[in-house]
Amino acid sequence: MLRSIVLAGLIITLVCGRAHGQVVSQRGLGEWDAELFPQKAPNDSTQAVADFVLREELFVKPLPWAQFAVGADLRLNSHDQVEDDWRVDVSDRGVRRPRISLRRATATLAYRKITVDVGKQFIRWGRTDILNPTDRFAPRDYLNVVNTEFLPVTGVRASAQATDRDSFELVWLPRFTPSRIPLLDQRWTAVPAGPPLLQIVDAGAELPIGSQTGVRWSHVGNRVEYSFSFFDGFNHLPNIDASVKPDTLLPEIDVVKRYPAIRSYGTDLAVPTRWLTVKGEMAYFTSPSPVTDEYVLYVIEAERQTGEWLLIGGYAGEAVTVQRASLSFAPDRGLTKSVIGRASYTIDPNRNLAFETAVRQNLAGAYGKAEYSQVYGQHWRATVAGVIIRGDLDDFLGQYRRNSYLSLALRYSF
Repeated sequence: MLRSIVLAGLIITLVCGRAHGQVVSQRGLGEWDAELFPQKAPNDSTQAVADFVLREELFVKPLPWAQFAVGADLRLNSHDQVEDDWRVDVSDRGVRRPRISLRRATATLAYRKITVDVGKQFIRWGRTDILNPTDRFAPRDYLNVVNTEFLPVTGVRASAQATDRDSFELVWLPRFTPSRIPLLDQRWTAVPAGPPLLQIVDAGAELPIGSQTGVRWSHVGNRVEYSFSFFDGFNHLPNIDASVKPDTLLPEIDVVKRYPAIRSYGTDLAVPTRWLTVKGEMAYFTSPSPVTDEYVLYVIEAERQTGEWLLIGGYAGEAVTVQRASLSFAPDRGLTKSVIGRASYTIDPNRNLAFETAVRQNLAGAYGKAEYSQVYGQHWRATVAGVIIRGDLDDFLGQYRRNSYLSLALRYSF
């Protein structure tokens, strides 16, 4: 794989060197982030975590119909969330974040109304905020469950503008990329308080073999925008298979992650009105797996821009049609049956305030985030944020009630 990447880079360089009117651009950043947790967790006494990422992305457009992009990340971390090996990771399948990873390696080819992206890329579907039921090609890094990053996937995406109002998108991924779930010995794997009665051991993952496909049709009308989508592949969030080994000094639970085959049928829409924009998104999930639920996720939102404020509020819901699963890691479902909201205020071109919240309808769990960001000069940005989480131990949000934290991020863009 690495040899192929290097060879592709050499070919791109050669082509660009000979191309007339070539355009080469780049962007990058270095970001330092610190998180401070007021409380210790039962399985994690660390209360301060520092993280650093250095990112560089290069874009080359040697011809009007072709563009090439490549990017990489270098990461450091104070809490064993980054691998020790100094290797270049291209698969994003590790339990921890890779020290050096290939973030992007994409060729984009355009012909008339058809555009094709080939390689490692980010693919996003959906229209709503906070939760996107139709976003099936977007695994995430959940080492911090409430502060996530999207992971790239490798494959082909083709989009075609059939008419002025209608477009189609086809996606094919030959290789599965799972979401990265919390580390078992850290605070985002919630365990009850008190002396440990069991030792939890990561026994690995069974990654599915096979391709994933999806198709999406979007229509832009005079008074409504909507799309329909279909996905056939695997859930990037795992079912958890736990087995007990009693013949050890401290009884051991071996945890195996399995990623079931699923199909989803989704739709989303946006209806602008004079006062606000109404958004909706829904997906129905089926699975041949005997230990995987079948269910519907949906989101209804209202969005309004007033002055410097952008206000979004709504409800995320779930309806289980067939219940089979005993244990799974599913943040998308964990945020349902909740009132959700987001607000942002632009103080001036250099300063912003943002707020986000999710409150379970039975008040068993709640999450809130406030963030202030300020730009200094052309390159620097500082961001201060506070996250508060409350609720019952048996609620998805409430189980992280010891994980409220403050964070400070300092970014230099170049």
